[in-house]
Amino acid sequence: MKREVILEKVQKNFNIRLQPSSVHFKFLSTRDWLLASRYPYFTLLGQSLGSLRVAYDALSQFVPDVFIDTMGYSFVTAFACFVFPSMPLGAYVHYPTISTDMLGSLDVNSSEGLNAGTGKGLRGYIKRIYWHLFARLYGWTGGNIDVVMTNSSWTKGHIQSLWGPSRSRTGKRREIEVVFPPVSVEDIETTVDVSETSETGRERAILYIAQFRPEKNHELVINAFAEFLNAANTGSKGTSPKTKLVLLGSLRDDNDQDVRRVAHLRQLIQKLNIEGNVEFVLNAPWKQMLDWLATSSIGVNGMWNEHFGIGVVEYQAAGLICVVNNSGGPKRDIVVDIDGGPTGFHASTSSEYAEAFSKAFSLSFTEALIMRHRARLSAKRFSEKKFASRWNSQLDALIRLQPKMPL
Repeated sequence: MKREVILEKVQKNFNIRLQPSSVHFKFLSTRDWLLASRYPYFTLLGQSLGSLRVAYDALSQFVPDVFIDTMGYSFVTAFACFVFPSMPLGAYVHYPTISTDMLGSLDVNSSEGLNAGTGKGLRGYIKRIYWHLFARLYGWTGGNIDVVMTNSSWTKGHIQSLWGPSRSRTGKRREIEVVFPPVSVEDIETTVDVSETSETGRERAILYIAQFRPEKNHELVINAFAEFLNAANTGSKGTSPKTKLVLLGSLRDDNDQDVRRVAHLRQLIQKLNIEGNVEFVLNAPWKQMLDWLATSSIGVNGMWNEHFGIGVVEYQAAGLICVVNNSGGPKRDIVVDIDGGPTGFHASTSSEYAEAFSKAFSLSFTEALIMRHRARLSAKRFSEKKFASRWNSQLDALIRLQPKMPL
């Protein structure tokens, strides 16, 4: 795929404009080594070791002055340190490969996460030992990284716990910094109006922007919505358009599981008899997503321990009232009180989500508009300008670590 085609897709899907002359791609033929499907057993370890093959491919094509991992393959930074000991290393961590929460989810009584309660029996015992050993190995790989950034305070806490001891032993004492990801806040604010006039044009629609992946927990949101409809008795179930749930997300090109997952969700919706109140919007371009942000009333997030939550920030920038999972970045960094007032609601169970939907729709005209303005004010903390400032500050620190060339 040509560079111009890639950048065109980036602009269309993410509204990020880049000058082709400033971006250079090195295409790797070893990407298959990173696919989870290649490792049906010991997947975490397999992908991590597979990343070393990809790193060799990349560094054979190009030797950089500084090396920054933004994909979460910390084994690659360890390899780069081994091959080029004086090269400054950086990492921007979006989600730890393994976390203390993942380890805790193996407990028999755990109900959160994709591996909830799987630590029982002999198979679970072996998995628990494997994960703990991998966590120690993962912690070691972070020991030689000079500049570490994370995308949220939740991620920082886990990376500090996992990498901190190793970094202390290697003398890496630079503080791990939180650099919130860039969100098109300014573009949304320019396009989406939040005023008394726009308030009258908003539909009774709940918008969920997320890829159709298991961890996004669409089932939780769908079940909560059905519970909300039953409790509110909004029209006759399955036929009333008065309140709508909109599931907007992308399907990965190389993943048939996403297609099957959408089919599964449609079956669940049909079983709950709410198909007349749910709409799927697949692979929507940026403009279409803006249209939904402008006309919806509530933005929902269902993932447990979402590392950050760019979609939640987009909700806020558009003035949506947020109902998010009571965990991770959405709880700790995004849907927080602003100017002494709430910007949304937190929930964990389907009943709590249903209750939050009810509370949001029950706000008076004035109360809803005030909360929307607070949400928009909150979103300004995550603008592209804020990101650029923080990112450049960390990048400057990394560049200064380059060894001085002899005259």
